[in-house]
Amino acid sequence: MSEQDLQLAATVVSTAERIVAAAVAELAKAGDVDSNQVLAYDLAHIAAGVTAARAVLAYAAKGEVEEALSLAFVADAARDLAARAFGREADFGIGQAELEEMRAFVARYNSPAFVASLAGAAGSPGLSEEMEMVRDTFRRFADEVVRPRADEIHRHNLDVPEEIIGGLSELGGFGLSIPESYGGFASDDDKDYTAMVIATEELSRASLAAAGSLITRPEILARALLKGGTEEQKQEWLPKMASGEVMVAVAVTEPDYGSDVAGLTTSATKVQGGWRLNGVKTWCTFAARAEVLMVLARTDPDRSKAHRGLSLFVIPKPITDGTGFVLEQGEREGTSGRMEGRPIETIGYRGMHSYEISIDNWFVPDSGLMGGEAGLGRGFYLQMEGFENGRIQTAARALGVMQAAYEAAVSYAENRKVFGRPIADYQLTAYKLGRMAYTIQAARQFAYHVADLMAAGQGALEASMVKAYVCRAAEWVTREALQIHGGMGYAEEFPVSRYFVDARVLSIFEGADETLSLKVIARRLLDNAK
Repeated sequence: MSEQDLQLAATVVSTAERIVAAAVAELAKAGDVDSNQVLAYDLAHIAAGVTAARAVLAYAAKGEVEEALSLAFVADAARDLAARAFGREADFGIGQAELEEMRAFVARYNSPAFVASLAGAAGSPGLSEEMEMVRDTFRRFADEVVRPRADEIHRHNLDVPEEIIGGLSELGGFGLSIPESYGGFASDDDKDYTAMVIATEELSRASLAAAGSLITRPEILARALLKGGTEEQKQEWLPKMASGEVMVAVAVTEPDYGSDVAGLTTSATKVQGGWRLNGVKTWCTFAARAEVLMVLARTDPDRSKAHRGLSLFVIPKPITDGTGFVLEQGEREGTSGRMEGRPIETIGYRGMHSYEISIDNWFVPDSGLMGGEAGLGRGFYLQMEGFENGRIQTAARALGVMQAAYEAAVSYAENRKVFGRPIADYQLTAYKLGRMAYTIQAARQFAYHVADLMAAGQGALEASMVKAYVCRAAEWVTREALQIHGGMGYAEEFPVSRYFVDARVLSIFEGADETLSLKVIARRLLDNAK
């Protein structure tokens, strides 16, 4: 490999970017996204892969292993683009010539021999000394406190132990993105997302449900508060969230309205001194353990206003256990409020527990309306501020699960002998491991790149891209890691089975893959092109 190889990689990425631009133009000519969903979906994932390839080019200069991983990933992204466009060149607004420009590079760096040579490779994360300390701190905690409990929590669907919550609180894990002026550890002058990405990956490497997801909900509420909360609300909640004094749950999704947030029916009716909430929320993760709920409700009864009629509420609640809960409010204005949470059994992601919550006449004082009167009708926008942060964090969670699965697969492949040889010696196994290696490292560098963009007040599109791309990658990595384990991968006694079922949820929550690709990524690509 040489400087010339890196220049070739940069040329391939530029060619791929031109193809993406041509496809976006073709989609714009074809009409709206909903009439061309297959093209729009493919385009969203191609664009995400090409953006990741661009991000990984800088990483290639950090060393020989890093260069090899980067070249292999660029070739993989180019091959994926060509595979999706082959036979559909007219839909993409290109000819065979554009695809031919990438053929030689892909043939060399996506060849079975080259990819197999990367089996067991890792590459440095490329972090600063300060961020390496963050990584080491959270990895040590994850290995010593979380990992020993992870399988037990998964198999028996236990509540997340308080020792994990308390330990993470002591490390400052809940205050990584909250400004120092509100009791957190982020600079008041500069936003920092990288530490959160690193911490989330390391915690998820030990357990997605028991640790990796603990930070997510506080992050979502914190971002929403910082964007549109009153100063009194920020002073009330941010210090408590930063210290881990209160845990948070987010109640947005409804049984009939998943990603279609604009159609939500949960209502908030104005009464003297506050609001009465009525409706049903579902997939409200960690709702029993949480001491505060972030609830999105319709404050304007005119449903034609769609998302413009929604507002956010911050609602305190007592801690209950994971078996479900029923909460009653005292009499007020002749009625009493009731909130009932029913746990939803899931194949993975156990420990956090998700709930369907029925809200009946629950009273929320005026102080609970995020942003006060200025927050009326802004709930959707404030929620999206938090969800964009949640998406990059979900990518970090996927990274941790992938890394754990990769490490397990390498170890098993090196020790398991079939027909007299370790299975790691067989080309197909080595090829799978090599592809895992460059996929994970490229995903990691993509996440760091998006974190930098978001710190600069940019990256809304890229946050959706990294979530869509990395979560799909996690499904493949964990599946192949389980396959390498053979029959033992299907046994619960091997953690790789947990990684597999946990990874499956990542493309569903924080924006289902299809909705995220069509409604967010593809549409923003079109808007940017205009």
